[in-house]
Amino acid sequence: MNTLEKATFAAGCFWGVEHIFAKNFDIKTRVGFIGGKVENPSYKKVCTGETNHAEACQILYDPSKISYATLVEFFYKTHDASTLNRQGNDNGTQYRSAIFYHSEEQKRIAEEVTKKVQEKINKEKDIYSGDKIVTTIEEAGEFYDAEEMHQKYLDKVPNGYQCATHYIRW
Repeated sequence: MNTLEKATFAAGCFWGVEHIFAKNFDIKTRVGFIGGKVENPSYKKVCTGETNHAEACQILYDPSKISYATLVEFFYKTHDASTLNRQGNDNGTQYRSAIFYHSEEQKRIAEEVTKKVQEKINKEKDIYSGDKIVTTIEEAGEFYDAEEMHQKYLDKVPNGYQCATHYIRW
């Protein structure tokens, strides 16, 4: 049995991020908060914008079946990486676009894929609402699970709120 690896992405409302990844890959997911300054934050507290946490989806995947580069590219395909602290109607630092890397190899790959995607939007111009990627690439710190009601939320509530920016662009 292969060892699973971890990938963590923030791309707006974590429900939509989790849902689109889980629909397209054989992975395990959980949603929560990362990159902030408060221990064990609640959803309500993160929504105030005062904790500096991002809503994020943490993925466990088998690298023999899917590469980290594929996941990073998919991350860019499925949200607007040109909007600062915003996805659609969701505004605030908790909705920022960020890749949280778990190793130097992930950091290197994230930087390479980001550069390639930036080159793509420089040529095609209509992928995102803007023309410059604002995604941050940050070292992963402590990940705090969101409350159980938020885990696989869109499976539990199929007609629940989903950010309109979460769709496959190319």
